[in-house]
Amino acid sequence: MVEPLVAPDETTTLHALRQHRPDLAGAYVEALPAARAGVMRRLWGALWREGLVASERLGSPPPLLHDPVPAEVVADGVGFTHPARLIGSLRPAGHADRLVRELDNSVANLALGLAAGAGAGVRDDDLAAVEQSIVDGHPLHPCCRTRIGMSTTDVLAYAPEHRATVRLRLVEVAPDRWRTGGVRRPPLLPVHPWQLERALATGLVRDTGQDLPARPLMSLRTLAPLDTPGEHLKTAVEVQMTSAVRTLSAAAVHNGPLASDLVAALAARTTGLRVLRETTAATVLDDHGDPQRALGAVWRQAPPPGAVVMPLAVLPHRPDLLTPAFFTHLVRLLLPPLFDLLRDGVALEAHGQNTLVELRDGRPATIWYRDLGGLHVHPRRLVRAGVEPPPLIGALPTDDEDELRTKLFAAALSTVLTELVHSLAVHHGDRHAGAAWDVVARTIRDTVIDTDDRKACLADTWPLKATTAMRLADDPLQDLWCHIPNPLR
Repeated sequence: MVEPLVAPDETTTLHALRQHRPDLAGAYVEALPAARAGVMRRLWGALWREGLVASERLGSPPPLLHDPVPAEVVADGVGFTHPARLIGSLRPAGHADRLVRELDNSVANLALGLAAGAGAGVRDDDLAAVEQSIVDGHPLHPCCRTRIGMSTTDVLAYAPEHRATVRLRLVEVAPDRWRTGGVRRPPLLPVHPWQLERALATGLVRDTGQDLPARPLMSLRTLAPLDTPGEHLKTAVEVQMTSAVRTLSAAAVHNGPLASDLVAALAARTTGLRVLRETTAATVLDDHGDPQRALGAVWRQAPPPGAVVMPLAVLPHRPDLLTPAFFTHLVRLLLPPLFDLLRDGVALEAHGQNTLVELRDGRPATIWYRDLGGLHVHPRRLVRAGVEPPPLIGALPTDDEDELRTKLFAAALSTVLTELVHSLAVHHGDRHAGAAWDVVARTIRDTVIDTDDRKACLADTWPLKATTAMRLADDPLQDLWCHIPNPLR
Protein backbone atom coordinates (compact mmCIF):
# COMPACT_ATOMS: atom_id res chain seq x y z
CA MET A 1 0.00 0.00 0.00
CA VAL A 2 1.41 3.37 -1.07
CA GLU A 3 0.91 5.97 1.67
CA PRO A 4 -0.66 9.38 0.88
CA LEU A 5 1.60 12.38 0.50
CA VAL A 6 3.01 13.78 3.71
CA ALA A 7 4.24 17.29 4.55
CA PRO A 8 6.08 17.30 7.89
CA ASP A 9 5.93 20.58 9.81
CA GLU A 10 8.34 21.75 12.52
CA THR A 11 6.89 19.54 15.25
CA THR A 12 6.64 16.40 13.12
CA THR A 13 10.19 16.91 11.89
CA LEU A 14 11.55 17.30 15.40
CA HIS A 15 9.76 14.14 16.52
CA ALA A 16 11.29 12.21 13.60
CA LEU A 17 14.75 13.53 14.39
CA ARG A 18 14.50 12.48 18.02
CA GLN A 19 13.65 8.99 16.81
CA HIS A 20 16.04 8.61 13.89
CA ARG A 21 18.71 11.34 14.08
CA PRO A 22 18.97 12.58 17.68
CA ASP A 23 22.39 14.04 16.83
CA LEU A 24 20.63 16.65 14.64
CA ALA A 25 17.72 17.50 16.94
CA GLY A 26 19.48 20.23 18.93
CA ALA A 27 20.94 21.93 15.86
CA TYR A 28 17.53 21.73 14.17
CA VAL A 29 15.81 23.57 17.03
CA GLU A 30 18.54 26.22 16.97
CA ALA A 31 18.10 26.66 13.21
CA LEU A 32 14.33 27.18 13.29
CA PRO A 33 14.39 30.98 13.85
CA ALA A 34 16.75 31.46 10.88
CA ALA A 35 14.58 29.19 8.71
CA ARG A 36 11.41 31.07 9.66
CA ALA A 37 13.11 34.37 8.86
CA GLY A 38 14.41 33.07 5.52
CA VAL A 39 10.98 31.94 4.38
CA MET A 40 9.35 35.07 5.83
CA ARG A 41 11.72 37.28 3.79
CA ARG A 42 10.54 35.58 0.61
CA LEU A 43 6.88 35.69 1.63
CA TRP A 44 6.95 39.30 2.78
CA GLY A 45 8.40 40.42 -0.53
CA ALA A 46 5.81 38.38 -2.44
CA LEU A 47 2.90 39.87 -0.51
CA TRP A 48 3.97 43.34 -1.65
CA ARG A 49 5.08 42.53 -5.20
CA GLU A 50 2.11 40.35 -6.06
CA GLY A 51 -0.59 42.43 -4.35
CA LEU A 52 -2.00 39.44 -2.49
CA VAL A 53 -3.54 41.49 0.34
CA ALA A 54 -4.42 45.15 0.70
CA SER A 55 -1.27 47.16 1.44
CA GLU A 56 -2.91 48.95 4.37
CA ARG A 57 -3.01 45.62 6.22
CA LEU A 58 0.79 45.32 6.07
CA GLY A 59 3.55 47.22 7.82
CA SER A 60 6.43 48.83 5.98
CA PRO A 61 7.40 47.06 2.74
CA PRO A 62 10.91 45.69 2.31
CA PRO A 63 12.93 48.57 0.80
CA LEU A 64 14.58 46.41 -1.88
CA LEU A 65 13.60 43.21 -3.61
CA HIS A 66 16.03 40.95 -1.77
CA ASP A 67 16.58 42.82 1.48
CA PRO A 68 15.95 40.81 4.65
CA VAL A 69 12.91 41.60 6.77
CA PRO A 70 12.97 41.89 10.55
CA ALA A 71 12.55 38.80 12.69
CA GLU A 72 9.00 40.01 13.30
CA VAL A 73 6.72 41.57 10.71
CA VAL A 74 3.49 43.40 11.47
CA ALA A 75 0.19 42.75 9.71
CA ASP A 76 -3.19 44.03 10.90
CA GLY A 77 -1.34 45.50 13.86
CA VAL A 78 -0.12 42.06 15.03
CA GLY A 79 3.50 40.86 15.02
CA PHE A 80 4.37 37.57 13.31
CA THR A 81 7.62 35.58 13.30
CA HIS A 82 6.34 32.54 11.36
CA PRO A 83 5.29 32.80 7.69
CA ALA A 84 2.63 30.11 7.96
CA ARG A 85 0.99 31.87 10.91
CA LEU A 86 1.08 35.13 8.94
CA ILE A 87 -0.81 33.60 6.01
CA GLY A 88 -3.17 31.82 8.39
CA SER A 89 -4.11 35.22 9.82
CA LEU A 90 -4.21 37.25 6.60
CA ARG A 91 -6.19 34.58 4.67
CA PRO A 92 -5.48 35.94 1.17
CA ALA A 93 -7.96 34.97 -1.53
CA GLY A 94 -7.53 31.45 -2.84
CA HIS A 95 -6.16 28.28 -1.30
CA ALA A 96 -4.69 29.78 1.87
CA ASP A 97 -4.81 26.47 3.78
CA ARG A 98 -2.73 24.81 1.08
CA LEU A 99 -0.16 27.60 1.26
CA VAL A 100 -0.02 27.38 5.08
CA ARG A 101 0.77 23.66 4.85
CA GLU A 102 3.48 24.29 2.27
CA LEU A 103 5.06 27.12 4.26
CA ASP A 104 5.18 24.90 7.36
CA ASN A 105 6.96 22.22 5.33
CA SER A 106 9.32 24.74 3.73
CA VAL A 107 10.41 26.10 7.13
CA ALA A 108 10.94 22.61 8.56
CA ASN A 109 13.06 21.44 5.63
CA LEU A 110 15.10 24.65 5.51
CA ALA A 111 15.86 24.32 9.23
CA LEU A 112 16.79 20.68 8.64
CA GLY A 113 19.27 21.74 5.96
CA LEU A 114 20.71 24.49 8.15
CA ALA A 115 21.14 21.97 10.96
CA ALA A 116 23.07 19.61 8.71
CA GLY A 117 25.25 22.49 7.50
CA ALA A 118 26.92 23.09 4.16
CA GLY A 119 29.68 20.78 3.02
CA ALA A 120 33.14 21.68 4.24
CA GLY A 121 36.21 21.41 2.06
CA VAL A 122 34.27 21.04 -1.19
CA ARG A 123 36.44 20.98 -4.31
CA ASP A 124 35.33 23.39 -7.02
CA ASP A 125 35.92 20.74 -9.70
CA ASP A 126 33.40 18.37 -8.05
CA LEU A 127 30.10 19.65 -9.45
CA ALA A 128 27.85 17.35 -7.40
CA ALA A 129 29.58 18.36 -4.18
CA VAL A 130 29.34 22.05 -5.11
CA GLU A 131 25.61 21.72 -5.78
CA GLN A 132 25.08 19.79 -2.55
CA SER A 133 26.84 22.48 -0.56
CA ILE A 134 23.91 24.88 -1.07
CA VAL A 135 21.50 24.66 1.85
CA ASP A 136 19.17 27.48 0.78
CA GLY A 137 16.57 27.11 -1.96
CA HIS A 138 14.93 29.35 -4.55
CA PRO A 139 15.88 32.96 -3.71
CA LEU A 140 12.32 34.36 -4.04
CA HIS A 141 9.87 31.47 -3.64
CA PRO A 142 8.56 31.14 -0.05
CA CYS A 143 8.03 27.43 -0.73
CA CYS A 144 11.77 27.23 -1.41
CA ARG A 145 12.26 23.94 0.47
CA THR A 146 8.95 22.10 0.11
CA ARG A 147 9.21 18.37 -0.45
CA ILE A 148 5.51 17.48 -0.23
CA GLY A 149 5.35 13.71 -0.21
CA MET A 150 8.64 13.06 1.54
CA SER A 151 8.92 12.27 5.21
CA THR A 152 11.73 13.72 7.29
CA THR A 153 13.73 10.51 6.93
CA ASP A 154 13.16 10.64 3.16
CA VAL A 155 14.53 14.18 3.03
CA LEU A 156 17.60 13.14 5.01
CA ALA A 157 18.13 10.18 2.67
CA TYR A 158 17.53 11.87 -0.69
CA ALA A 159 17.88 15.66 -0.53
CA PRO A 160 21.12 17.09 -1.95
CA GLU A 161 21.86 19.29 1.07
CA HIS A 162 22.18 16.13 3.17
CA ARG A 163 24.83 14.78 0.78
CA ALA A 164 23.65 11.19 0.53
CA THR A 165 24.43 8.76 -2.26
CA VAL A 166 21.16 7.53 -3.76
CA ARG A 167 20.75 4.07 -5.26
CA LEU A 168 18.56 4.31 -8.34
CA ARG A 169 16.85 1.06 -9.32
CA LEU A 170 16.76 -0.23 -12.87
CA VAL A 171 13.39 -1.65 -13.85
CA GLU A 172 12.65 -3.55 -17.03
CA VAL A 173 9.97 -2.40 -19.45
CA ALA A 174 8.29 -4.50 -22.13
CA PRO A 175 9.61 -3.30 -25.51
CA ASP A 176 6.11 -2.46 -26.78
CA ARG A 177 5.58 -0.18 -23.76
CA TRP A 178 8.91 1.65 -24.16
CA ARG A 179 8.89 5.02 -25.91
CA THR A 180 12.10 6.99 -26.35
CA GLY A 181 13.24 10.11 -28.15
CA GLY A 182 16.78 10.90 -29.24
CA VAL A 183 19.40 8.19 -28.89
CA ARG A 184 17.56 4.91 -28.34
CA ARG A 185 18.34 2.94 -25.21
CA PRO A 186 17.35 -0.55 -24.11
CA PRO A 187 14.05 -0.72 -22.17
CA LEU A 188 15.61 -0.28 -18.74
CA LEU A 189 14.25 2.65 -16.75
CA PRO A 190 16.21 4.18 -13.84
CA VAL A 191 13.75 4.81 -11.00
CA HIS A 192 14.37 6.97 -7.95
CA PRO A 193 14.21 4.82 -4.78
CA TRP A 194 11.46 7.04 -3.35
CA GLN A 195 9.40 6.32 -6.47
CA LEU A 196 10.17 2.60 -6.72
CA GLU A 197 7.19 1.24 -4.77
CA ARG A 198 4.83 3.43 -6.78
CA ALA A 199 6.44 2.38 -10.06
CA LEU A 200 6.17 -1.33 -9.30
CA ALA A 201 2.56 -0.93 -8.14
CA THR A 202 1.56 0.09 -11.68
CA GLY A 203 2.35 -3.41 -12.96
CA LEU A 204 3.97 -1.83 -16.02
CA VAL A 205 7.60 -2.48 -15.03
CA ARG A 206 9.59 -5.33 -13.52
CA ASP A 207 12.28 -4.95 -10.86
CA THR A 208 15.69 -6.18 -12.04
CA GLY A 209 17.32 -5.80 -8.62
CA GLN A 210 20.10 -3.75 -10.24
CA ASP A 211 21.14 -0.55 -8.51
CA LEU A 212 22.76 2.52 -9.99
CA PRO A 213 24.52 4.66 -7.34
CA ALA A 214 24.22 8.39 -7.95
CA ARG A 215 24.57 11.73 -6.19
CA PRO A 216 21.61 14.12 -6.16
CA LEU A 217 22.14 17.55 -7.68
CA MET A 218 20.35 20.79 -6.72
CA SER A 219 17.02 19.64 -8.13
CA LEU A 220 17.00 16.41 -5.99
CA ARG A 221 15.42 14.30 -8.75
CA THR A 222 18.35 14.94 -11.11
CA LEU A 223 21.43 12.92 -10.21
CA ALA A 224 25.02 12.33 -11.23
CA PRO A 225 25.61 8.56 -11.62
CA LEU A 226 28.91 7.43 -10.14
CA ASP A 227 29.59 4.90 -12.90
CA THR A 228 28.91 7.21 -15.88
CA PRO A 229 30.49 10.60 -15.11
CA GLY A 230 29.71 11.93 -18.57
CA GLU A 231 25.97 12.06 -18.02
CA HIS A 232 23.29 13.13 -15.58
CA LEU A 233 19.88 11.53 -15.06
CA LYS A 234 16.59 13.32 -14.49
CA THR A 235 14.08 10.98 -12.86
CA ALA A 236 10.35 11.22 -12.17
CA VAL A 237 9.25 11.58 -8.55
CA GLU A 238 5.71 12.31 -7.44
CA VAL A 239 6.97 14.87 -4.95
CA GLN A 240 5.98 18.54 -5.00
CA MET A 241 9.06 20.74 -4.85
CA THR A 242 8.43 24.51 -4.86
CA SER A 243 5.73 24.86 -7.53
CA ALA A 244 5.18 21.46 -9.14
CA VAL A 245 5.11 17.70 -8.75
CA ARG A 246 8.30 16.58 -10.46
CA THR A 247 7.11 14.01 -12.96
CA LEU A 248 7.86 13.96 -16.71
CA SER A 249 5.14 14.84 -19.19
CA ALA A 250 4.78 13.34 -22.65
CA ALA A 251 5.74 16.76 -24.03
CA ALA A 252 8.99 16.76 -22.03
CA VAL A 253 9.93 13.34 -23.37
CA HIS A 254 9.08 14.34 -26.95
CA ASN A 255 10.64 17.81 -26.84
CA GLY A 256 13.88 17.27 -24.94
CA PRO A 257 16.16 15.84 -27.66
CA LEU A 258 14.57 18.04 -30.36
CA ALA A 259 15.01 21.20 -28.29
CA SER A 260 18.58 20.12 -27.49
CA ASP A 261 19.45 19.95 -31.18
CA LEU A 262 17.86 23.33 -31.85
CA VAL A 263 19.41 25.21 -28.96
CA ALA A 264 22.82 23.60 -29.38
CA ALA A 265 22.88 24.65 -33.04
CA LEU A 266 21.92 28.24 -32.20
CA ALA A 267 24.34 28.36 -29.27
CA ALA A 268 27.17 27.28 -31.57
CA ARG A 269 26.69 30.60 -33.40
CA THR A 270 27.38 32.52 -30.19
CA THR A 271 30.51 33.18 -28.21
CA GLY A 272 30.55 31.61 -24.80
CA LEU A 273 27.29 29.59 -24.58
CA ARG A 274 27.08 25.82 -24.83
CA VAL A 275 24.26 23.34 -24.18
CA LEU A 276 24.19 20.17 -22.12
CA ARG A 277 22.05 18.13 -24.50
CA GLU A 278 19.24 15.84 -23.46
CA THR A 279 20.43 12.88 -25.49
CA THR A 280 17.58 10.51 -24.61
CA ALA A 281 14.17 10.85 -23.02
CA ALA A 282 12.00 7.83 -22.24
CA THR A 283 8.60 6.99 -20.85
CA VAL A 284 6.40 3.93 -20.27
CA LEU A 285 3.06 3.40 -22.02
CA ASP A 286 -0.01 1.98 -20.31
CA ASP A 287 -2.54 -0.45 -21.85
CA HIS A 288 -4.11 2.41 -23.82
CA GLY A 289 -0.77 3.58 -25.20
CA ASP A 290 -0.71 6.65 -22.97
CA PRO A 291 2.67 7.83 -21.57
CA GLN A 292 2.93 7.68 -17.79
CA ARG A 293 4.24 10.88 -16.20
CA ALA A 294 5.50 9.00 -13.14
CA LEU A 295 7.50 6.49 -15.23
CA GLY A 296 10.06 8.44 -17.19
CA ALA A 297 13.66 9.58 -17.31
CA VAL A 298 15.95 11.95 -19.22
CA TRP A 299 19.62 11.27 -19.95
CA ARG A 300 21.55 14.53 -20.15
CA GLN A 301 25.16 15.39 -20.90
CA ALA A 302 27.24 16.41 -17.90
CA PRO A 303 29.78 19.24 -18.03
CA PRO A 304 33.33 18.27 -19.06
CA PRO A 305 35.00 16.11 -16.38
CA GLY A 306 37.57 17.95 -14.31
CA ALA A 307 36.29 21.38 -15.33
CA VAL A 308 35.37 23.92 -12.65
CA VAL A 309 31.67 24.40 -13.39
CA MET A 310 29.01 25.66 -10.99
CA PRO A 311 25.40 26.84 -11.21
CA LEU A 312 24.90 30.59 -10.98
CA ALA A 313 22.81 29.92 -7.85
CA VAL A 314 26.03 29.00 -6.07
CA LEU A 315 27.67 32.39 -6.59
CA PRO A 316 25.74 34.38 -3.93
CA HIS A 317 27.22 31.94 -1.40
CA ARG A 318 30.76 32.43 -2.73
CA PRO A 319 31.87 36.01 -1.99
CA ASP A 320 35.42 34.84 -2.61
CA LEU A 321 34.44 34.39 -6.27
CA LEU A 322 31.68 36.95 -6.72
CA THR A 323 33.72 40.15 -6.76
CA PRO A 324 32.86 43.26 -8.80
CA ALA A 325 35.41 42.27 -11.46
CA PHE A 326 34.04 38.72 -11.61
CA PHE A 327 30.50 40.08 -12.00
CA THR A 328 31.60 42.29 -14.90
CA HIS A 329 33.20 39.35 -16.72
CA LEU A 330 30.13 37.18 -16.05
CA VAL A 331 27.62 39.70 -17.37
CA ARG A 332 29.64 40.28 -20.55
CA LEU A 333 29.84 36.52 -21.08
CA LEU A 334 26.23 35.70 -20.16
CA LEU A 335 23.96 38.34 -21.64
CA PRO A 336 25.11 38.59 -25.29
CA PRO A 337 24.47 34.93 -26.19
CA LEU A 338 21.17 34.85 -24.28
CA PHE A 339 19.95 37.83 -26.29
CA ASP A 340 21.36 36.41 -29.53
CA LEU A 341 19.22 33.32 -28.97
CA LEU A 342 16.23 35.50 -28.11
CA ARG A 343 16.68 37.42 -31.37
CA ASP A 344 16.80 34.13 -33.26
CA GLY A 345 13.65 32.78 -31.59
CA VAL A 346 14.61 30.90 -28.41
CA ALA A 347 14.07 32.26 -24.90
CA LEU A 348 15.94 30.23 -22.29
CA GLU A 349 14.60 30.07 -18.75
CA ALA A 350 18.07 31.02 -17.55
CA HIS A 351 17.61 30.81 -13.80
CA GLY A 352 20.33 30.03 -11.30
CA GLN A 353 19.89 26.27 -11.28
CA ASN A 354 19.75 25.74 -15.06
CA THR A 355 22.56 28.12 -15.98
CA LEU A 356 26.14 27.21 -15.08
CA VAL A 357 29.44 29.00 -15.49
CA GLU A 358 32.77 27.33 -16.20
CA LEU A 359 35.77 29.03 -14.63
CA ARG A 360 39.29 29.11 -15.94
CA ASP A 361 41.95 30.71 -13.77
CA GLY A 362 39.13 31.95 -11.55
CA ARG A 363 37.36 33.88 -14.32
CA PRO A 364 34.11 33.10 -16.18
CA ALA A 365 35.00 31.36 -19.44
CA THR A 366 31.93 29.47 -20.73
CA ILE A 367 28.22 29.41 -19.94
CA TRP A 368 26.59 25.97 -19.89
CA TYR A 369 22.81 25.61 -20.08
CA ARG A 370 20.85 22.55 -18.99
CA ASP A 371 17.21 21.44 -18.68
CA LEU A 372 15.37 22.52 -21.80
CA GLY A 373 11.81 21.90 -20.60
CA GLY A 374 11.14 25.51 -19.64
CA LEU A 375 12.22 27.40 -22.75
CA HIS A 376 9.98 29.18 -25.27
CA VAL A 377 10.42 29.03 -29.04
CA HIS A 378 9.12 31.64 -31.49
CA PRO A 379 8.64 29.99 -34.89
CA ARG A 380 8.59 33.22 -36.95
CA ARG A 381 11.83 34.44 -35.39
CA LEU A 382 13.42 31.06 -36.11
CA VAL A 383 12.41 31.26 -39.78
CA ARG A 384 13.79 34.79 -39.95
CA ALA A 385 17.08 33.41 -38.57
CA GLY A 386 17.13 30.73 -41.28
CA VAL A 387 16.18 27.85 -38.96
CA GLU A 388 13.41 25.34 -39.55
CA PRO A 389 11.21 25.19 -36.40
CA PRO A 390 11.28 21.67 -34.92
CA PRO A 391 7.97 19.87 -34.23
CA LEU A 392 7.79 20.79 -30.54
CA ILE A 393 4.53 20.28 -28.65
CA GLY A 394 2.90 21.75 -25.55
CA ALA A 395 3.76 25.16 -24.13
CA LEU A 396 7.21 25.56 -25.72
CA PRO A 397 6.18 27.20 -29.02
CA THR A 398 4.70 30.72 -28.81
CA ASP A 399 3.91 33.47 -31.30
CA ASP A 400 3.63 36.08 -28.54
CA GLU A 401 6.65 38.42 -28.44
CA ASP A 402 5.96 39.53 -24.85
CA GLU A 403 5.57 35.94 -23.67
CA LEU A 404 8.87 35.09 -25.33
CA ARG A 405 10.73 37.95 -23.64
CA THR A 406 9.09 37.31 -20.28
CA LYS A 407 10.50 33.79 -20.15
CA LEU A 408 14.08 35.12 -20.37
CA PHE A 409 13.69 38.39 -18.48
CA ALA A 410 11.97 36.92 -15.41
CA ALA A 411 14.67 34.31 -14.91
CA ALA A 412 17.90 35.97 -16.04
CA LEU A 413 17.24 39.63 -15.16
CA SER A 414 14.62 39.81 -12.41
CA THR A 415 15.91 36.81 -10.48
CA VAL A 416 19.53 35.86 -11.23
CA LEU A 417 21.13 39.25 -11.85
CA THR A 418 19.12 40.91 -9.10
CA GLU A 419 20.28 38.26 -6.63
CA LEU A 420 23.91 38.59 -7.73
CA VAL A 421 23.87 42.38 -7.43
CA HIS A 422 22.30 42.10 -3.99
CA SER A 423 25.02 39.66 -2.94
CA LEU A 424 27.71 42.01 -4.22
CA ALA A 425 26.26 44.79 -2.08
CA VAL A 426 26.02 42.56 1.00
CA HIS A 427 29.52 41.14 0.78
CA HIS A 428 31.49 43.97 -0.82
CA GLY A 429 29.57 47.15 0.02
CA ASP A 430 26.46 48.97 -1.16
CA ARG A 431 28.44 51.22 -3.49
CA HIS A 432 29.00 48.28 -5.84
CA ALA A 433 25.29 47.78 -6.62
CA GLY A 434 24.96 50.88 -8.80
CA ALA A 435 28.18 50.12 -10.65
CA ALA A 436 27.02 46.55 -11.26
CA TRP A 437 23.74 47.72 -12.80
CA ASP A 438 25.73 50.14 -14.96
CA VAL A 439 27.65 47.14 -16.32
CA VAL A 440 24.37 45.39 -17.13
CA ALA A 441 22.94 48.48 -18.82
CA ARG A 442 26.05 49.06 -20.93
CA THR A 443 26.19 45.41 -21.97
CA ILE A 444 22.55 45.47 -23.06
CA ARG A 445 22.94 48.75 -24.96
CA ASP A 446 26.14 47.59 -26.67
CA THR A 447 25.23 44.00 -27.56
CA VAL A 448 21.44 43.55 -27.88
CA ILE A 449 20.84 43.93 -31.61
CA ASP A 450 17.06 43.58 -31.75
CA THR A 451 15.63 47.04 -31.13
CA ASP A 452 12.38 45.85 -29.53
CA ASP A 453 14.19 43.44 -27.22
CA ARG A 454 16.61 46.18 -26.15
CA LYS A 455 13.74 48.62 -25.55
CA ALA A 456 11.92 46.02 -23.42
CA CYS A 457 15.09 45.51 -21.34
CA LEU A 458 15.21 49.21 -20.59
CA ALA A 459 11.49 49.66 -19.86
CA ASP A 460 10.20 50.91 -16.52
CA THR A 461 9.57 47.41 -15.13
CA TRP A 462 10.74 43.82 -15.50
CA PRO A 463 8.45 40.77 -15.25
CA LEU A 464 8.77 38.30 -12.38
CA LYS A 465 6.91 35.06 -11.80
CA ALA A 466 4.24 35.51 -9.10
CA THR A 467 5.03 32.22 -7.39
CA THR A 468 2.99 32.84 -4.24
CA ALA A 469 -0.10 33.90 -6.17
CA MET A 470 0.29 30.68 -8.15
CA ARG A 471 0.27 28.61 -4.96
CA LEU A 472 -3.01 30.28 -3.97
CA ALA A 473 -4.63 29.81 -7.39
CA ASP A 474 -7.08 27.07 -8.39
CA ASP A 475 -4.56 25.97 -11.03
CA PRO A 476 -1.15 26.37 -9.40
CA LEU A 477 0.64 25.35 -12.61
CA GLN A 478 -0.72 28.28 -14.63
CA ASP A 479 2.00 30.93 -14.88
CA LEU A 480 1.14 34.24 -13.24
CA TRP A 481 3.31 37.34 -13.41
CA CYS A 482 3.96 40.52 -11.50
CA HIS A 483 6.36 43.40 -12.28
CA ILE A 484 9.23 44.96 -10.39
CA PRO A 485 10.91 48.34 -10.93
CA ASN A 486 13.68 48.08 -13.51
CA PRO A 487 16.96 48.83 -11.69
CA LEU A 488 18.47 50.01 -14.97
CA ARG A 489 16.10 52.99 -14.80
